[in-house]
Amino acid sequence: MERVICVISYDGTQFSGYQVQPNGRTVQEDVENALQKMHKGKFIRITASGRTDAGVHAKGQVIHFDSPLVIPEENWKKALQTLLPKDIRIVDVQKTTEDFHARYGTKRKEYRYRILNSVDPDVFKRNYTFHVPDKLDLQAMNEACTYFEGTHDFTSFSSAKSDVKGDKVRTIYEAYCYVDGDEIIFSVTGNGFLYNMVRILVGTLLEVGKGRKTPATIQEIFEMNDRSQAGKTAPPQGLYLWDVDYNEKQRSQV
Repeated sequence: MERVICVISYDGTQFSGYQVQPNGRTVQEDVENALQKMHKGKFIRITASGRTDAGVHAKGQVIHFDSPLVIPEENWKKALQTLLPKDIRIVDVQKTTEDFHARYGTKRKEYRYRILNSVDPDVFKRNYTFHVPDKLDLQAMNEACTYFEGTHDFTSFSSAKSDVKGDKVRTIYEAYCYVDGDEIIFSVTGNGFLYNMVRILVGTLLEVGKGRKTPATIQEIFEMNDRSQAGKTAPPQGLYLWDVDYNEKQRSQV
């Protein structure tokens, strides 16, 4: 058996999320179905760096699986891509050692969120951005981002439905906003993220950008440990799992 790593990207619009579920199309199921065809009916389980919700996209999701097939690395990508739908793309494929783990080996992840900040909506961006027509204060939003950075208890910025075991302490290495044409992009990199955490961070930043909260309010929200004090959960279509990084031993394999 050989362990294989794939970096995949997908348009989450038509998916009910990444993880297999009883009802609805999922990324995991589509990839596993493609692998099953390659393996002449043998089921191959894949493991990902993490789950994404319905409507959320990925540029650099990482998965691994074990296969008995002897296929050169350069042929894996083409063989698998031909069996996948057009909204899933194989970015890269590499063989690795059995100690690599797509989920447990992650050191940091980067997410990006696209805000369409224009007066009028764009019909062609409706599935890939969140339209906000209000004038937003980018400087204030970036000042608020500095409060996210560091190690904090993100209880106030996670869904009440979160089923995480243990505490909700996470470390954010970098968070900032920048302008790209008629969009404001929020980028955040951390060692882990809670359920809906990035979308709640975005919803809170929008409150700051609209002048409804001050940047310093972020510190107060942390201290309250109360989800109701943060902003609304931004919709899923603007969110992208952008990049996944691994520890030094495994980084060169991805």
